[in-house]
Amino acid sequence: MQPLQIVTTRIISHLRCRLKPSATPQIKICPIMARPSSNMADFRKCFANAKHIAIISGAGVSAESGIPTFRGAGGYWRKWQAQELATPEAFARNPSRVWEFYHYRREVILTKEPNPGHIAIAECEARLHEQGRRVVVITQNIDELHRRAGTKNLLEIHGTIFKTRCTSCGSVVENYKNPICPALSGKGAPDPDAEDIKIPLEDLPRCEEAGCRGLVRPHVVWFGENLDPAILEEAFRELDLCDLCLVVGTSSVVYPAAMFAPQVAARGVPVAEFNTETTPATNRFRFYFQGPCGTTLPEALARHETETS
Repeated sequence: MQPLQIVTTRIISHLRCRLKPSATPQIKICPIMARPSSNMADFRKCFANAKHIAIISGAGVSAESGIPTFRGAGGYWRKWQAQELATPEAFARNPSRVWEFYHYRREVILTKEPNPGHIAIAECEARLHEQGRRVVVITQNIDELHRRAGTKNLLEIHGTIFKTRCTSCGSVVENYKNPICPALSGKGAPDPDAEDIKIPLEDLPRCEEAGCRGLVRPHVVWFGENLDPAILEEAFRELDLCDLCLVVGTSSVVYPAAMFAPQVAARGVPVAEFNTETTPATNRFRFYFQGPCGTTLPEALARHETETS
């Protein structure tokens, strides 16, 4: 994935919600609502009328399946937080440590299942598809639980932990091996007292393309890296078309995804946030439903009485 070389006018317009108010009148600032509603009946009316629903999901929905978020208090692997390991610089300095971290995460994810929140989204998408309506999921999660739940229209903007990318030839391949290489077997313990194994470079995961054998890395977007511009453009296109937007289990602090829903709200489209706690963006939305997504989403996305099939 190449870094973005050109910042287009379109992307600049989507970034405006990050800016502070200025004296320049032509800059559109995202409006702040007095207080979002928690009236499920009112939300269900919007849901019944929507033809194109965009669902933006974050780590909170996966946390309900038992997947660590590595954020906030206690969000450590050994003595490091994710932002100290999920960077190109960390991988260049110590690829063994970074691969131990991702091996641990892969092993944990493989033991988990989609929760009722994932399933409610997937079932809603399938049902509305039969009615000629569209549901698309734009997820920041790299665990593929939406896919395993049955979601078809899926944009994984941060990639997936079950793909690798060669640092030499650039080859991207799916990889569900566990362990991903023999040297990582039994490694990756998250205990703060665990020592780095210091796996030799030649024993770390390697490219299997003929004649390559380059070092591979997880095919995910790390801190300091750009999103794939093609996926980003597709996400913008879906958000431009949607007439209802749900924000599910996301902290609304990681950019550029944090600007997606406020930009939708700025053009008058109903946005509903589903989370266990409020976020910096909550007051920009029409609806806010507090609680686990596995509890709130099944009710919110259930078949409406006006649905004909």
